[in-house]
Amino acid sequence: MLEIELIERAQKGDKTAYTELIHIHHRTVEKFAFQCGVQVHDIPDVTQEVFVKLYRFLHQFQRERFTTWLYKITLNTARDYYRKETKEKEKEQKLHVEVGLNYTTKSAEERVLVFEEDRHLHNAIQALDEKYRHPIIMFYFHELSYEQIAEVLNVPLSTIKIRLMRAKALLKSAIQVNGGVKHGR
Repeated sequence: MLEIELIERAQKGDKTAYTELIHIHHRTVEKFAFQCGVQVHDIPDVTQEVFVKLYRFLHQFQRERFTTWLYKITLNTARDYYRKETKEKEKEQKLHVEVGLNYTTKSAEERVLVFEEDRHLHNAIQALDEKYRHPIIMFYFHELSYEQIAEVLNVPLSTIKIRLMRAKALLKSAIQVNGGVKHGR
């Protein structure tokens, strides 16, 4: 069945069609969320929130490209998730400081890297400011066009071109400083 047919059926309340959309796009959402900086242990929560939002707003979907719309939802959900989490962590750290406890833990991504084969490249990408990181991820890992990236990020096409050029230069510099990147596959 074509994706647009699934979308139309899901918009009419067909839960089987909606479940099939989740099945088709689940891995893409997880991978994009991770590449946008979502920590490994948070990916299931963020992914679930993306599909909850998708269900709630599917009736608003028009005939634009579905995956572009899904990338927008994923990006915004990841941002919102960490805004909320940052506020909670600040409160928690303040509480621990007041109590006099040292609060340090290893993050999950330090122990396990689920999607990326190359830790150096992943770390270099994660170190980029998000205005550079997101276009690089969408262009190279999700094969979106400049126009689609501009639409997802809601910025002019010329800005995307400049940010991609700058991001590539920053990555090249970071990789050279950190001793190079292995090229696999």
